[in-house]
Amino acid sequence: MNISFTEKQQTYIAEQVDGGDFQNASEVVRDALRLHELFRNRVIEELRREIAKGWDGQSSERSVSDIIKSKTQKVI
Repeated sequence: MNISFTEKQQTYIAEQVDGGDFQNASEVVRDALRLHELFRNRVIEELRREIAKGWDGQSSERSVSDIIKSKTQKVI
């Protein structure tokens, strides 16, 4: 596998290794991927919960255009 990093990313990785938090660049990248996976899974789960609330909740009697009108009137 070949991965390219921007200069800014390379600098950040080097700083993490130089700071002693990680032994090498691979550890930094693995840690970043673990955090990314946790964050992504959390966001997806939160979205699923919100969608379920919408499906399980009461139906609105307002139309889509009514909702849009009420939102645009508040801005003006």
